[in-house]
Amino acid sequence: MPKTIRPAKPDDIPHLIKLLMLDAHERHEKNENLWKIADDAPEQIEKSLKFALTAEQQPFKQFWLVSVDGDQITGVAHAMMLPVPPIYAGSFGEPGLILPDCFAAPDAPSGTVPSLLAAAENALHQAGARVTLTSTVAGEDWRTVSEAMGYKPLTLYLSCTVLGEGDRPAGVRLATEDDVPGIVMRSAENREVLFDIDPFWEIHPEADQRFSAWMARSLTLPDRDMMVMGSPDNIAGYVIAQPASRLHFPPAHDITGTGVIDDFYHAELANPTALGQGSVGASALLQAAESAFANRGMGAAFVVCPAGWTSKIELLKAAGYETAMVWSIRR
Repeated sequence: MPKTIRPAKPDDIPHLIKLLMLDAHERHEKNENLWKIADDAPEQIEKSLKFALTAEQQPFKQFWLVSVDGDQITGVAHAMMLPVPPIYAGSFGEPGLILPDCFAAPDAPSGTVPSLLAAAENALHQAGARVTLTSTVAGEDWRTVSEAMGYKPLTLYLSCTVLGEGDRPAGVRLATEDDVPGIVMRSAENREVLFDIDPFWEIHPEADQRFSAWMARSLTLPDRDMMVMGSPDNIAGYVIAQPASRLHFPPAHDITGTGVIDDFYHAELANPTALGQGSVGASALLQAAESAFANRGMGAAFVVCPAGWTSKIELLKAAGYETAMVWSIRR
């Protein structure tokens, strides 16, 4: 067990860069296309750490903790207070999230991982988190330890690195302003399914208005493709193919070639336990998103899916997706 766990300091940055590069290479070995190492990875890690440890104004509260044995830093944990998306009520307040860039050196004392996780969890609780989440790459020791601490899968991040190219499937088209009310209607169904799966996704009373404003804004953003099936007065489903963000990828990784699908729903997915209506429409939307990524030069896709939405997971696995990362929850 480590002798000391303390907050990281700017003087620790050179040691942390070495640990976090080892951490990044472990993910890279699991999926080299999804977890691509940036050409300037050490510089990006240094830049991120300097900002986190020294900047007075930060977009969210975050914590970097290190385990120390003698004069050696043997491990690192990274956690943050996660802002609640505006379409959710968040009556439990901001959850605490233990991020995937946590790592223990190969020669770290026994017990380093659970000690770092417990320390990160304690820091989040002291910051006001009533609910804590862990974000771990599938198969890592950190996930095993978090499960032993009582964490249960909440959200799966499924990936595919063989994307279809070419034109959008028949019946799928780019969204317009006229489609926003229909997208919002289907999004409301999507939110109900999410809430039925887990009350973590409690719906905000103004979710429709907020989502409508975000969809109108998204139509103006050139970095994404919004697509729908059906006419404006009868939208059957929608999907948004957008670029990856740093929330899911530590700074050592090059995310320019990765797309993320979060907003994705079709009426065929209304039953979270079975594809009772088939999956032709939902599959076409997924294929359209993949084609959009491929046509933008991207080679990997990341789909966000609740762990309890088994029909959606079935659809994704049939299309060649595999779980790459898991967000787990402890209440």
